[in-house]
Amino acid sequence: MGVVTRKKLFSTVALCAIVVSLFLPIVMALPSPATGEEAPVAEGAPKEGEKVEKARDVYYKTEGIVVGAPAPKTTDSPTDYPRYNFESRVLIWFANQQHLYYGSFVLAVPIFCMIIEFMGVMTKDKALAKRYDQLAYDFIKISLTAYSLTAILGGILIFTFLTLYPTFFAYLSSIFRPVMHIYALMFVAESGTLYIYYYGWDKMKEGFLKWIHLSMSVILNVIGTLLMFLANSWIGFMMSPAGVDEQGRYLGNIWHVIHTALWNPLNLHRILGNMAFGGGVVAAYAAYKFLAAKTDEERAHYDWMGYIAMALGVAFLIPLPFAGYWLMREVYAYRQQMGITLMGGLLAWLFIIQATMIGILFLSTNYYLWQALGRMRGAERFQRYIKYLVFLMACGFMVFITPHTMVMTPAELKAMGGQQHPVLGNYGVMSAKNGGINVIIVTTVLSFVWYMRGNKVPTVSWARFGNIFMGVFFACAYINIIFLAIYGYYIPANVRVGLSVPQVASTLSCLFFMFALNSLMMKGAKQLGPIEWGKISARSQYALIMLATAFTWMMGLMGYIRSSVRLFWHVNEIMRDNSPWAYTHTVGFAANVISANVLFFWISILFVFWLGSLTAKKAPVEAKVGVPGAIPQPAGSH
Repeated sequence: MGVVTRKKLFSTVALCAIVVSLFLPIVMALPSPATGEEAPVAEGAPKEGEKVEKARDVYYKTEGIVVGAPAPKTTDSPTDYPRYNFESRVLIWFANQQHLYYGSFVLAVPIFCMIIEFMGVMTKDKALAKRYDQLAYDFIKISLTAYSLTAILGGILIFTFLTLYPTFFAYLSSIFRPVMHIYALMFVAESGTLYIYYYGWDKMKEGFLKWIHLSMSVILNVIGTLLMFLANSWIGFMMSPAGVDEQGRYLGNIWHVIHTALWNPLNLHRILGNMAFGGGVVAAYAAYKFLAAKTDEERAHYDWMGYIAMALGVAFLIPLPFAGYWLMREVYAYRQQMGITLMGGLLAWLFIIQATMIGILFLSTNYYLWQALGRMRGAERFQRYIKYLVFLMACGFMVFITPHTMVMTPAELKAMGGQQHPVLGNYGVMSAKNGGINVIIVTTVLSFVWYMRGNKVPTVSWARFGNIFMGVFFACAYINIIFLAIYGYYIPANVRVGLSVPQVASTLSCLFFMFALNSLMMKGAKQLGPIEWGKISARSQYALIMLATAFTWMMGLMGYIRSSVRLFWHVNEIMRDNSPWAYTHTVGFAANVISANVLFFWISILFVFWLGSLTAKKAPVEAKVGVPGAIPQPAGSH
């Protein structure tokens, strides 16, 4: 077999492996065993001749052999709930949130490294390949110290559970006992793979060894994704238990325990959220390094690094609201009361705060892109239209954050004649909110399209037709989304719910079809000038820091919401929380704890950044121009 053939073979195998790892959540989301299927007899089940007790699964409604003890009935005693002179739930909350932050970060960054390293291997431009390789190395170097902290925080979390919630932790461990050792062994495998991947970077940088190195990144990401899926199964079991009977007794089918009603939407929501969060943190790191840079070469490198991290993060941020809608829909389908508690009851105002954070994320992204147009000659032609995008973003944002009901004093309530404002209350229903967020996302897609055209003019023969078609397509998408948002007021609620589908279809069509069409139009385009990396305002870097901070805060908020929806249950409707803290905190208290978590994370991650800078390699400065402005495109494009 010739060298060329071998290279093609290895590239094909590596590409297939990358695709498999990226689509692993879909593979894991395969349907569970059909209803009526008998659960297999597990280890510890009664042997032949012994009396067999069977029970019915609370979710799958299949019968299984009882092989576990009932969920313990806890009491408000030091035996079940040992305590310090502080609220135990806040300590668990803090330890869990910090572990989640770092776990999300170290899951996302290796995926970025895999994508960037693969692009470096596939590009024919040797100088560009070196830049990609250096960038991937910088990314993994940042995550190395964070990985150690993640393991330490995981140990602290386990000890906190054992110390403060021993009875509950013992029950949860007994349910997941068949996979607990697998989880531990996968941590060992991930650690070994990560260290070989990092320390073998220079030894495996060329030829066949480079493909081995790239394959190791695929293995690393597969292990990390499976670890996240297993951790999500514990959360899913606590919110929507399965594989147990009404008394909480394990019925011998571990797949039923793992594959609960909310496991699939949790997996998708978490992997998208982790990727967007990881991109935001790396972009903030690049912004910090850009602001501290002393030379033009350093500023150019970290400007490029920040853009790539931001682009990767936003690529996963855009579909995140749709994954959130799917999760909320599955919560409603599982228990309608849980959905009402989330969206229309006790926790409804927290979603107004969440909407504010989402709006800040998209506003920060668009502001960065508008500022980034300044690094390209010829992009001035787009500047005069930015005010119209600002208007669309502002309108969509105001509608998206408007509450349906207001928090008022008795006097204000009496003066208004009800809890719903006669004007603003109309914009608080989901028909309007769906329209608002879809307008924001379409506007973000349009900003990216403008940035990709910043210093280019299409030269294809059908350029005029393509421009007109794209303009009409975006206009029709806006009209369709706004029309359906308004039309939703004139139809019954059960019909209105279905209008979210064509709204989402309009948004996704702009995202995929317009990006693809614009890429075709930009092939062989005339360049008006090079991208001057590093020639960007400091305000843009503050926007990247704002993007990362807002996402960190929103992750803390959503973790609190997801936990609070169980109310006074450790495991929903199976094991009751009888501790002194089995109540829902006020919004103000929750916001303070979330803010403390965010502050602690960023102080600690700055320490991680500092450690990474101690062994930093010098950034490549062979070329100051021609750095790609967007990940999926060839050298010299944006």
